[in-house]
Amino acid sequence: MSELLDPRAIRLAEKAADRDDAIRRCGQALVDIGATEPGYIDTMLAREQSISTYVGEGVAIPHGTLAGKDLVKRDALAVLRFPEGVDWGGETVTVCVAIAAQGDGHVDLLAALAEILLDEDQARELREATEPETVIRLLGTIQEETES
Repeated sequence: MSELLDPRAIRLAEKAADRDDAIRRCGQALVDIGATEPGYIDTMLAREQSISTYVGEGVAIPHGTLAGKDLVKRDALAVLRFPEGVDWGGETVTVCVAIAAQGDGHVDLLAALAEILLDEDQARELREATEPETVIRLLGTIQEETES
């Protein structure tokens, strides 16, 4: 789990002025842990311009474009919680799970994350998490599923 979700990339008391600011903060968390080059943030913003990464239940999954894969040093997740909420094209997002993936790793990550979000209790627990350990426990299954 530590390879995919570095505790330093779990930030549970963030504030963002708007969606783009939230995406920049997510991208910066990936840069800060050495998972991506700084330019990856621009590809995350470009992805959002082409299609919303809002997935429901107050969660968005920002990630870069295909062109941004060259800027990814290693697969990683960042989890940022915005307790005050961020307007995401008319929806309110309180949790962003940012993905950096080389190759097609993001497809497995998205599928595993979707399973968590489809479980009402787990989705609520993720939205309300105030401790990194909670996030690691909830998302720990993603690492296991993508490795099998």
